[in-house]
Amino acid sequence: MRWVTLGSPAQPGVEIVLEPPLADPGASPADRQAVAELLAKGLLRGVIFSTDDVDAAFERIRESGAEVLQEPFDQPYGVRDCAFRDPAGNTIRFARRRTAD
Repeated sequence: MRWVTLGSPAQPGVEIVLEPPLADPGASPADRQAVAELLAKGLLRGVIFSTDDVDAAFERIRESGAEVLQEPFDQPYGVRDCAFRDPAGNTIRFARRRTAD
């Protein structure tokens, strides 16, 4: 089983663990196939991180070689966000609430 643990020096007591869907070795081949199909369609939820600068975060992550799903975009519901797929297929979003001008 493989996973990645993320944390921030600003919040040493907070860790986020990312692991592949159905990491349980007892999952059946049919269950693994069903989850893989849902993941490929983008129907499984991901993680959303808040950031002060979506565009800077996007550039930094893109330059690392991450798979881009969505470039920074102003959503109609009041956030600017972008999205990536992690190596396990999870959707990872970075967002900032837009302020009224």
